Amino acid sequence: MKSIAALQSIVTPWSDGLEPSDAELNAIEVEMPVISAELELLDVRIALLDRPVSELDERRVRRARRRLLTARRDLAAKTLTSSHPEVGA
Repeated sequence: MKSIAALQSIVTPWSDGLEPSDAELNAIEVEMPVISAELELLDVRIALLDRPVSELDERRVRRARRRLLTARRDLAAKTLTSSHPEVGA
C-alpha cells in the first residue's frame, strides 16, 4: 500500500507563487477593520438563525452594522486621501 504523504507533491505541487506578496499583505492589513466588522455582523446573523429576535438582538445587529459602515467609511476616506493627497489637505 502506498503512502498518501509520498504522493502529496504529485497531488498538490508546491509553487513559490502560493505565498502572498508584501503588497497583498499590506492591502489585507489596511482592509482588516472592514473584514473584522463583516465577521462580527455575520456572527450576529448566524446567532439569530434559530431563535426569535429580541430587543437586545436588534441592538446587536444595529451595532454590528454601524461598525461595518464606519469601517467602510474610514477605508474609503483612507483610500481617497492616499490616491488624492490634495483632498486631505
